[in-house]
Amino acid sequence: MATTMKKIFLFVLLVITTLTVLFGSCSATVYTVGDSAGWIAKEGLYYEWAKEKVFYVGDSLVFKYDPYVNDVTQVWGALELEFCESSSPKAVYNTGHDVVTFTEPGDHYFISSNQAQCVLGQRLDVLVVHDPSRPIPPPPPSKILPSGEIYKVGDSNAWSVPEESDYYNKWSQDKLFHVGDSLLFLYDKEVNDVLEITGDLEFITCDPTSRVAVHKTGHDLVTLTKPGVHYFISSETGHCAAGLKLRVVVGPLPKPVTFTNFPKKMDLSAMHRLTEWLNTFIPQPHH
Repeated sequence: MATTMKKIFLFVLLVITTLTVLFGSCSATVYTVGDSAGWIAKEGLYYEWAKEKVFYVGDSLVFKYDPYVNDVTQVWGALELEFCESSSPKAVYNTGHDVVTFTEPGDHYFISSNQAQCVLGQRLDVLVVHDPSRPIPPPPPSKILPSGEIYKVGDSNAWSVPEESDYYNKWSQDKLFHVGDSLLFLYDKEVNDVLEITGDLEFITCDPTSRVAVHKTGHDLVTLTKPGVHYFISSETGHCAAGLKLRVVVGPLPKPVTFTNFPKKMDLSAMHRLTEWLNTFIPQPHH
């Protein structure tokens, strides 16, 4: 009996220890940005604050500041961070106590939309990695998108260096793109490719460092899966500078139009009775 109880005790202890290790390794960390200083304008503060830390998917940042004079603007790329450019943000927080949880690895960039404060140091670059001890979450189920329009980029010019530098801007500006539509890029794969990038400044300066996807088959069909602004350039800097770049504004899925179900038949007898009853309150003319 004593031996059995001992085995049960050791088994329970093993289970508790295993769970403790698992939960300890999987627990996320919450960081207060700038610690006691909070989210302020101070040169070098956030570089020093972040450089010794390792941030993982699932961790969170807490930004504390005065919401009447400040905010937190998440931007797409390193150039937006460097030049304090907040005109095309990825997200904007302005509660004064913002909690931002990392759901994907990579570089995450935060600035103040007040450019003067950003220039003085109110900006943060955080590299987020996967924790090897944590199981990688399965990808979300793919959305079934409606079969939308397929646009041949550039029409007869296809995807090639244009004669006019604003050719692709003119090509896209009169079109209404929606989620589910696709772009067909046709080009010579020996001399060209298609890079999807993030950030308006990256697009303007033909900077290829903030890549979302790379296409180089010469016959690339790119489906637009989410609303917002999508940027495409050639990785050949000279080609991009000459105008081989495309900016596409994608609208959300069109909502189906619904109509109120009115009754097909009206109870005319009930309506007649109501009308007769209302008429009793109307004074009758005297003869």
